Amino acid sequence: MSLADAQALAQERGLDLVEVAPQAQPPVCRLMDYGRFKFEALKREKEARREHNAIRLKEMKLRPKISEHDFQTKYGYVRHFLEEGDKVKLTIMFRGRELVHQEIGRALLQRLAENVKEVATVERQPLLEGRNMIMILNPLPRKQVRGEAKEDAQDSKP
Repeated sequence: MSLADAQALAQERGLDLVEVAPQAQPPVCRLMDYGRFKFEALKREKEARREHNAIRLKEMKLRPKISEHDFQTKYGYVRHFLEEGDKVKLTIMFRGRELVHQEIGRALLQRLAENVKEVATVERQPLLEGRNMIMILNPLPRKQVRGEAKEDAQDSKP
């Protein structure tokens, strides 16, 4: 089709004539609403950016003399953060003479790491920085966590 005929057809239908393959002989063009095409491309790009989840770092602060109920509450939050795909920085704050008993804080962090081992790995082992002991937990890739659930579902099907 000649260029003039294609432009007339596009004008008649209220569409744009867009060159798709300029290197082809003859060049290939397409009738489309270019404004809508650009809008949908922008929408797809935004959606892709939303799907690409940047890892955030959440922090949970603990004390060496934490009660069992408080520990369970903090453990629930840590597990929730990890399941959402966020890294978690655990901080034990020592005050006064508590600094002498660092093993209590280390044991607390190890206990928490042991409780969440099915959803997280330890990125950084407990390390004392000033009066704080810090440990960082990294969430397992979602495929591994979900993969176990899929296997269980397949096993139950006859």
